[in-house]
Amino acid sequence: MSQFVIDEGFLQQVELLQLLVKNNIAGRFGGNHQSKAYGSSCDFADFREYAPGDDIKKIDWNAFMRFDKLYMKLYLDERQMHTRIYIDASRSIAYGKGKKDEQALKIAAALAYMSICDMDKVSIYAVKNNVAEEVISGMLGRDRFYEEIGKLNDIVFDGDSHISEAILRSTVGYGDGMSVIISDYLTDNDFLDGIDHLVSKKRDVFCVQILDKEELNPKTRGKMHFFDSEDIGRTYRKNITREIIAAYREALEYAVERLRGHCLSRGANYILVSSEESLHEIFFGKILELGVAK
Repeated sequence: MSQFVIDEGFLQQVELLQLLVKNNIAGRFGGNHQSKAYGSSCDFADFREYAPGDDIKKIDWNAFMRFDKLYMKLYLDERQMHTRIYIDASRSIAYGKGKKDEQALKIAAALAYMSICDMDKVSIYAVKNNVAEEVISGMLGRDRFYEEIGKLNDIVFDGDSHISEAILRSTVGYGDGMSVIISDYLTDNDFLDGIDHLVSKKRDVFCVQILDKEELNPKTRGKMHFFDSEDIGRTYRKNITREIIAAYREALEYAVERLRGHCLSRGANYILVSSEESLHEIFFGKILELGVAK
């Protein structure tokens, strides 16, 4: 990137933000909440069939009397959570004067800090082509946060991204925390399967869509020649009229609602943010209202 987004001044903003919202964040980002993995706490979660070698103390004898079959009681495990943050590092994210790439890094760093303060582990990945490249692995504690979070400045936003392929090929963990996907989601490549895969692994999924103000409300008019930011071989030459702008807005609304609806149907969380919104507006105006931080 042309400048350091994650610098001392920004980190001071994040510290202040965390102090302002810590009462709302507590219990949502952190090792003090329960995982969806099965363990030995007192909170019942599910059943499974008995297998030789299982602890007979956990057999549900009431279920045996009803079904004439042995079932084991499974319980939620209290353990340290592992927040995994995926940043779409395609060239598309670098589009716009509002600097979507900088906004992506800021949101990732802020969410990482919230998690760290509640004793979560945090791993951050840059999605490039079909690989989720690990930028920061298993970060734990504020000292290590300050040592490593500057690595986000080294992410180069270039080329394409295949979010689903990258996530499916990576280790995502089972029921042990939140997975955040930060992208503009303006791609022909699949990302819905990646969301479904994380949900199937009992992860808490949070999709953050970042769009530039020109993408949200285009002002372009007249004869234009556009190039696909991720494939410069694809071009679009057209006289941009009101009708074309109206068609674009309909297409954008469809794409946004498709992603929002998919997340809702899977029990995942979703927010749409502008590249120009402040962290304060994002966290207090959207994340807290959504209930992701509570």
